[in-house]
Amino acid sequence: MVEKIETPIVREPLKQGLVQVFTGGGKGKTSAGLGTVLRASGRGLRVYVIYFMNTSYDSGEHEVLHQLPGVKWAAFGPGLVRHPEKPSSEIRERAGQALREARRAMLSGDFDVIVLDEINIVTGWGWLDIKDVLQLVKDKPEQVELVMTGRLAPPELIEVADLVTEMVKIKHPYDRGIPARKGIEY
Repeated sequence: MVEKIETPIVREPLKQGLVQVFTGGGKGKTSAGLGTVLRASGRGLRVYVIYFMNTSYDSGEHEVLHQLPGVKWAAFGPGLVRHPEKPSSEIRERAGQALREARRAMLSGDFDVIVLDEINIVTGWGWLDIKDVLQLVKDKPEQVELVMTGRLAPPELIEVADLVTEMVKIKHPYDRGIPARKGIEY
């Protein structure tokens, strides 16, 4: 039997924050970002997750994120988009709002870790100007960890990141017609 030991969580600010990019066509990019959230929360760090694609919908991650100490999140995304190459002005505006909120939060001093979920694909599709995303990275305070997820990470972003992991799809249940499953994919 494993005994749970209660220990107080003490926040020690990061001495050096880095830029992490999780990209590629395989599953696990958001999960990797949320793994960072879980570890950071467990160490008392203050975390903000900004969703660029997802809306506030019924998902397991949204159900539990607000229960983690020191974790906040906001969703700006349009949800499923059928023709990403022709985004409406509203979709572009939501992406811009998310980026402005990311900048505000990153520079506020209120957070140690900022996760920008699906910013890579939004940028890859041209909903955000890569120059603006690179400026965000350049302006990152030393003690802030910036985590950026999503397929289609632009080469310029990969170049400036400190850590880049590409998830490669070998097989996926979607290819066999198995839809997303509650509690596993959402």
